Amino acid sequence: MILPHTGRALADATPVPYWLDRPERPDPLPPLHGTHPADLLVVGGGYGGLWAALLAKRADPGRDVLLVEAGVCGWAASGRNGGFCAASLTHGLANGVARFPDEIDELERLGRENLDAIAATIAEYDIDCDFARTGELAVAVAPYQLAGLAEDADLARRYGHRVRLLDADEVRAEVDSPTYLGGLWDADRVALVDPARLAWGLRRACLTLGVRIHEHTRVTGLRREGAGLRADTLGSPAARPGGGPGARSTGGSPALDGGRPRGGSTGGGTVPGAAGVPGVVRARQVVLATNAFPPLLRRLRARTVPVYDYALMTEPLTGEQRASIGWRNRQGLADTGNQFHYYRITDDGRILFGGYDAVYHFGNRVAPELAQRQATFTALADHFFTTFPQLAGLRFSHRWGGVIDTCTRFCAYFGTAFGGRLAYASGYTGLGVGATRFGARVMLDLLAGEPTPLTRLDLVRRAPLPFPPEPVRAAGIHLTRWSLARADAHDGRRNHWLRTLDRLGLGFDS
Repeated sequence: MILPHTGRALADATPVPYWLDRPERPDPLPPLHGTHPADLLVVGGGYGGLWAALLAKRADPGRDVLLVEAGVCGWAASGRNGGFCAASLTHGLANGVARFPDEIDELERLGRENLDAIAATIAEYDIDCDFARTGELAVAVAPYQLAGLAEDADLARRYGHRVRLLDADEVRAEVDSPTYLGGLWDADRVALVDPARLAWGLRRACLTLGVRIHEHTRVTGLRREGAGLRADTLGSPAARPGGGPGARSTGGSPALDGGRPRGGSTGGGTVPGAAGVPGVVRARQVVLATNAFPPLLRRLRARTVPVYDYALMTEPLTGEQRASIGWRNRQGLADTGNQFHYYRITDDGRILFGGYDAVYHFGNRVAPELAQRQATFTALADHFFTTFPQLAGLRFSHRWGGVIDTCTRFCAYFGTAFGGRLAYASGYTGLGVGATRFGARVMLDLLAGEPTPLTRLDLVRRAPLPFPPEPVRAAGIHLTRWSLARADAHDGRRNHWLRTLDRLGLGFDS
């Protein structure tokens, strides 16, 4: 049943991402025209591409690095996510233990090192993105979920995580919701950030170091040419509501593998690129960081699928409203159903509330109109007021959605093409805010051509199983979504289809 005030709360919500709907967003850089040489071409101006350009230029200031972005840097997943920046490189510890048991200790160490390095870069370049290591609080909202929290706590402690298992009174002392029955607080392995300001700050740092950036420049094709690669581009005029074309998604998403929720990550609307001015880049090497958008490499089309995720942002809470919920420690929150919600409070007292639905469209369809879905917004608003009934009367200022990338193992995969001249990373599955920096390191190591501790990892050397072709792909994804919703309604009991996926190590997630 939809609560009566839900419609009123959504009535004036602006259909663009809150993070990008601010006057401090940087002016777009001019598109690429003509022919340009480069030592390294980076395709994609989200976190993955920005980190790759920054790290490449820091390692070798003389390296000529050119980055092209079809919209503006950070307009898609990287600027529109929930802002959960996690240490995990494997979409959570349980997924890492299950898939990479022989190297999970090393992956955990690398994940901690990666989060520390992100914090250090933010400090070094004075990036004002409200970075705070608040931790994440997973909450049980059904009795059967309490056992899962206890299992997660035991596993986390075995790997040295600083976690606290909270009973109903303790969790409500942190954040007060009548739906909470217990919680697990991971105190320091998740930071919250303002995602758009992080992307803008990385862009500014790249420019400071001498990276050449061209926005509104879409790569239309890649091919070998001589000892390097040729990228053909189209440059289009700047068109921007909210920082870039299209509308977008959040971070974290409903976990459709049935595992514990992991907020954090990414999304986008559609790749822009109407007819424009042609250009050419001749590069010795290429980093491909386009994630959820239609890939320039055919081999990636079966391994990554785009999934739409949605979020709401409230108006700022009054002092009385804030006191009614507590939340003094500003942890990121996620409930622990299969179709979960992720939420966080901002530095100006707004609440972002997203997740639950993860929507796949037949044929990997990505289109601007799919970024708005009224049925999902209504459901999210209703779930918000069920979670916080004391906030009845609060209104939502923004509503948005967009596409993120997922793969069958729920964490990023890597590879090379064109004889090692191109490296790629994709499939971050909602944890790209943190893991993209690690992915950038891997791509640069792969381009170097010599084995390194990173390129020797199973995580890097093994590819996920592909999704089946259509129409089997869509049918399987929709059956999985239906089965997970059914499990949530039946005390977590998994049907034969989900148990089969579990045995095969397969799934669909966002």
